[in-house]
Amino acid sequence: MTVIHLAAVLLRLLPLSLAFCSAPAPAPETVCPPFTSPPPFPFSASPGCGHPSFQIQCSPPSPAVISVNDLSFSILRVDPNSTSLTLSPALTQGAVSESAPPKCRPSAETLAFLDGSPISFSGSPFRVSDSACSRLSALRPCPRRNLTNCTSCSLECDLIENPLHLIADCGEFSARRREDYRPECRTDVLGVLDGMLRIGFEVEWDEDRRDPYFSGCRSCDGSCGYNSSDSRKQFICFPARSRIRRVGPINVAVFSISFLLLCILLTAIFLVVVVFRSRIKATDEDPTIAFLRRHRASSLLPPLFTYEELDSSTNHFDPRRKIGDGGFGSVYLAQLPDGSSVAVKYLHRNSSAAETARKKFSDNSFCNEILILSSLRHPNLVKLHGYCCDPRGLLLVYDYVPNGTLADHIHGHRKGSLRWPTRLDIAFQTAAALEYLHFSVVPSVVHRDITSSNIFVGKDMAVKLGDFGLSRLLVFPEAAGGGSIRTGPQGTPGYLDPDYHQSFMLNEKSDIYSFGVVLFELITGLKAVDRSREKREVGLVDMAVPRIQMGLLHQLVDRELAGDGEEVNAVAELAFRCVAACKDDRPDAREVAAELGRIRGSCCRGGAGVCDI
Repeated sequence: MTVIHLAAVLLRLLPLSLAFCSAPAPAPETVCPPFTSPPPFPFSASPGCGHPSFQIQCSPPSPAVISVNDLSFSILRVDPNSTSLTLSPALTQGAVSESAPPKCRPSAETLAFLDGSPISFSGSPFRVSDSACSRLSALRPCPRRNLTNCTSCSLECDLIENPLHLIADCGEFSARRREDYRPECRTDVLGVLDGMLRIGFEVEWDEDRRDPYFSGCRSCDGSCGYNSSDSRKQFICFPARSRIRRVGPINVAVFSISFLLLCILLTAIFLVVVVFRSRIKATDEDPTIAFLRRHRASSLLPPLFTYEELDSSTNHFDPRRKIGDGGFGSVYLAQLPDGSSVAVKYLHRNSSAAETARKKFSDNSFCNEILILSSLRHPNLVKLHGYCCDPRGLLLVYDYVPNGTLADHIHGHRKGSLRWPTRLDIAFQTAAALEYLHFSVVPSVVHRDITSSNIFVGKDMAVKLGDFGLSRLLVFPEAAGGGSIRTGPQGTPGYLDPDYHQSFMLNEKSDIYSFGVVLFELITGLKAVDRSREKREVGLVDMAVPRIQMGLLHQLVDRELAGDGEEVNAVAELAFRCVAACKDDRPDAREVAAELGRIRGSCCRGGAGVCDI
């Protein structure tokens, strides 16, 4: 960096009377995490640029910090598809007062951040999202503790009694309650709240046309900013090229002297920064490892294994122990020191340029699966026993389900092993898992990849739904409407909801469509996608729906199911409704599970086979 370069930097930092926010500068060498490029409007790290309520402080590699109502928050995530942020309190040293009474001293460092008052976004452009309030409302403390001598820390006492008061904006929030949802009480309410704050909570903002900054920026053909020297901070549209106002001789002299002194100072600072950055690069931490390390502080994650432990338990990832392959890694059978058998998914970490996008998706899927599966408990869901985050590889440790996948039994190497009562019971168990995800979890979870390859079959034919790498928490932004979130379509061809693929709007009914395809697989024994079929029938749905409409389903029914016509027709009718083109015409998971339960009961009463498998 030359003195001329430093002068250019200085011009951008001088008062508004001398320099303006010019056209967007080239991307710096280091961006502001979690921004992957220079922060766009309304955000800005330069005084006088962007929106005054969206000014951030940037000190890479730490997350950007934003101040709202005199409280500082670290920005953990910026949703590129919506106007929302994930925030966590930016902690400072000495936040816990040593003079506080022992029983009233905050049990979590982040609670001291509140300084006796709940978090409030009143008067700012931000509002807390319903999902954050919903999580707080789902936390129920156990019977009242002995909270004597707490007169000087009423907020802590109040939070133990009513965790919803952590965020003032949630005061009027009424959580969506479902009749089958029974949250367990927690004795460590403050500890759980601490974990929630460290993981972060979502806030949203509205690009209201009445806001002079948003409305003014829409018609600005340069850079958007404001007059930082004016108390009203009125909006200013800076032209594409910098225009420096004429100044008098005295101002020019003052500016020249200041410029020279600052150039010398900045040169010295630059040398210090070069040395500092070289040391940082030597100890640079993998972003996936850093992400999980932050979340481990919440005590909400499963156990952490070392790479050496899992390497030994799989006999150094012996190819003979491989029990499955996926798009981003392999699955190995492992035996832990306690003698238990588990499945270890190994997500490879390739460093070549051609693997950059693949690696990014693999890392996101890895983190997503850990954060979602660690909070789920259901007999028909694969249990996550732990994970390992190591530069040599990302590893997930699951239940070992020894009898292959449903795809293996329907049209794989185990084909022919499933009679109709067993297929019907597998469908019912999978529907029960979906009902749990959609109705018993707050906020709901959309799996996004319901396929016969992700339904695992145990020795007793009990099934477990797995692979939550694409799953999403169904948090409803107001802008989306209709109980859907806007996100790029992802899933497996043949199972992907066409409505979701066209509209980019995701909700629980997308899982129902995928499950309808699985029902057709159970009935026909055919693959969801088979390029050896005629072009118009490559997709199983395109093949089955017309035949059902014409009353020709018998042409597709697996010959192994002869004699089960009545129940098969009933399941086919349910599958037909599940794959309806319009989301609103599909049944929900609760209705699907109830209908399969009725058909299953009828099958058992008719003596067709064993029901309790």
